[in-house]
Amino acid sequence: MIHPAEMKDLETLANLAALLWPHHTVSQLMEEFSEILSTKSARCFLQFENGRAVGFAQCQLRQDYVEGTHSSPVGYLEGIFVREDFRHRGYGKALLAACEAWAKACGCREFASDCALDNLDSFRFHQALGFAEASRIICFTKQL
Repeated sequence: MIHPAEMKDLETLANLAALLWPHHTVSQLMEEFSEILSTKSARCFLQFENGRAVGFAQCQLRQDYVEGTHSSPVGYLEGIFVREDFRHRGYGKALLAACEAWAKACGCREFASDCALDNLDSFRFHQALGFAEASRIICFTKQL
């Protein structure tokens, strides 16, 4: 069962997100998701099995240029995660479908995402669910 996350789901959402983004604390993620859940340009979805939250997806509308797209706004998958012991059951696909349906209802004609160059699991997930690779980039920074 998938449903849009609400403020009452904040801690559940943050705990799942901390498994995807371990460099953030649950409290940092609760603060971030509190802002995300308060905006109309973003949506989070939770996947449940037998009452237990087993996955989530975060998507938003991007107005700025999105690599490989030709319209605006573009629906964008910011993050998706399914607990390891619940993978390969179609939950990621269902979460993505919820994000895509929301973006389409918001007037989007395109949907995009990204992953790190070395994240082969994410790359395979995107390919399996119909994403076409638009480009590969390496980003650089330096201290001033």
